[in-house]
Amino acid sequence: MSILKFLFILLEVLLLFNLLIFVHELGHFLAARWRGLKVERFAIWFGKPIWKTRINGVEYVLGTIPAGGYVSLPQMATMETIEGKPETESEALPPISALDKIIVAFAGPLFSFLLALAFAVIVMFVGRPVSETETTTTIGYVMKGGPADQAGLRPGDRILAVDGKPVTKFGGMGDSVTWRIVRSEGESVSIRVSRDGQTLEFNPKPVREKTKAWERKSLRKVQIAPAHTLIVSEMVTNSPAAHAGLRPGDRVTGVDELELYHFGMLEDYVATNAEKRVILHVVREGSPLEIAVQPEVPINATDGKASLGIRTWENRLSLQYPGAIEQVRSSVLVMVDTFGALFAPNSDIQAQHLGGAVKIMDVYYRLFDSEQGWRLALWFSVLMNVNLALLNLLPIPVLDGGHITLAIVEGIRRKPISVRLIGAIQTTCAVLLIGFMVYLAFYDVQELPWKRNREKPVEIQFAPKAN
Repeated sequence: MSILKFLFILLEVLLLFNLLIFVHELGHFLAARWRGLKVERFAIWFGKPIWKTRINGVEYVLGTIPAGGYVSLPQMATMETIEGKPETESEALPPISALDKIIVAFAGPLFSFLLALAFAVIVMFVGRPVSETETTTTIGYVMKGGPADQAGLRPGDRILAVDGKPVTKFGGMGDSVTWRIVRSEGESVSIRVSRDGQTLEFNPKPVREKTKAWERKSLRKVQIAPAHTLIVSEMVTNSPAAHAGLRPGDRVTGVDELELYHFGMLEDYVATNAEKRVILHVVREGSPLEIAVQPEVPINATDGKASLGIRTWENRLSLQYPGAIEQVRSSVLVMVDTFGALFAPNSDIQAQHLGGAVKIMDVYYRLFDSEQGWRLALWFSVLMNVNLALLNLLPIPVLDGGHITLAIVEGIRRKPISVRLIGAIQTTCAVLLIGFMVYLAFYDVQELPWKRNREKPVEIQFAPKAN
């Protein structure tokens, strides 16, 4: 059953990922047909063909490397390194105007934007699942001895601004707590919070987790986590919590006299109060009650810490219905923020932190595998299509923006650029682009599910209890 589920999700990923590429290349194809250009090949993915057919003089191809696609147009600047040698020499074809080249090159990004807008309209009606981390800026957990703890931040503090910029959510890009911390560049980062009616400011010094030489470098953290509602989902067999009468669906609001904002607070409290019975304050079906639980050290524990045996907590999701234009605008701002971080002189964010085709497909897989998978995948596709459009508009010769730039130069010069010069530029940039994709894939494959599954913590076990 798990194999069938994997194959079904993989099929969903491939269909949606290919749709993004197909629509982008369809823009080039239709524009080329409209402007009267010769079209030799319409390819999805690169590499040696695993399937191809010819219809009305156009060869349609599915390649072996899932990293994009192309429409082979010998009257445009040729890209033999990626597309292969054209069947028809460009010199034997009538020349086309610079305007035609610009129209054909721009059509791909335009169609990607239109597809992003189409996905955004769908999301506007079906809704986008949003977790609590995107609707709160309240701190739920502060790691003991970490930068935030040393600076004086506490669970329950509501963050107003980070690095002098207001925040509206905890996770994600844009005006979020985590992104503002990552984007900060000083030795410390200012965090302004609201606590008990007062506005306070703290200046923790971010740290970076150690990584191996071949892994992506970690980014700045102050070691805090967002507040969330503690609703029990699963408990370990023979666990103290289950034995005491705690049930899935119970909402835990506190332990003894401590108000809880995050499951980490409960774990820390239990670990430091292992010798005594603790009182959980619980809400069950709208009614408050207290449950006394005796913490217990699991029989296979390696750290000697006591536990209540609560395996997982519910991830509460709600549906939001953002406007289509708002979604596209937010996606554009994410791209602007990303480029700003990449080129900032003192930023920790580097090219290695970008995600390539492998990462994108992995994200899609995880989205489809989660609750509300299709809704999440549709929302993510808005961002992906905007990314595809904007990245392709960069003035790099292999990309659409490069074609536009070369066409503009040609129009200004009023004569074609040397075919040999264009070929050298295209080949050099193609090699660099392929090398960069391989570079990103090197990091992406290290974060695939096989590694995440391998690093899962060992399931704790408790001794059987007498009834």
